[in-house]
Amino acid sequence: MASISEKSCTLLVQNDKPVSPNEIKEALEGSDPVAKISAMKKACLAILNGEQLPGLFITIVRYVLPSEDHAVQKLLLLYLEAIEKTDSSGKLLPEMILICQNLRNNLQHPNEYLRGVTLRFLCRIKEEEILEPLVPSVLTCLDHRHSYVRRNAVLAINTIYKLPKGELMLQPLAVRYLFEHLEQLSTWGDILQMA
Repeated sequence: MASISEKSCTLLVQNDKPVSPNEIKEALEGSDPVAKISAMKKACLAILNGEQLPGLFITIVRYVLPSEDHAVQKLLLLYLEAIEKTDSSGKLLPEMILICQNLRNNLQHPNEYLRGVTLRFLCRIKEEEILEPLVPSVLTCLDHRHSYVRRNAVLAINTIYKLPKGELMLQPLAVRYLFEHLEQLSTWGDILQMA
């Protein structure tokens, strides 16, 4: 298993200020969205700097997942990207299953920004156990009225396809989707036709 310094990282931020886990936890448990945003930024910075914040994940599941604030949701996705999702043997941590329902809800959310950001987040996830239950929701995003969502859905499907078992996850659903929409194929944009 790669050490923290050897892992790939899509976000790198320097933070010289020490952070208190209790301070973050109290801010997340409150109802002030500005305080939650600040606490999520501090949590992301601490995780990226290699600090351990035990118990914070459950607090985030209880108090941040239900938030409707878009900034909080985007910071939640950054946090989920930064945390360790597997144990030392490479198996998915049991608590990661808790986020799958939230991700599915985001993929079905009426707001196209939240859908698109979640699809882009899925492009950075490599754990098949998280992605597999989300494949049907990702495929439904191909029909969304906004090109931002459709484009990110194609990117997410491409990422899933490149995984070791990705082709097996997508093949039955993708073939069914294509046959259901065969008459509309000529009206799709270039990016969808190439997929």
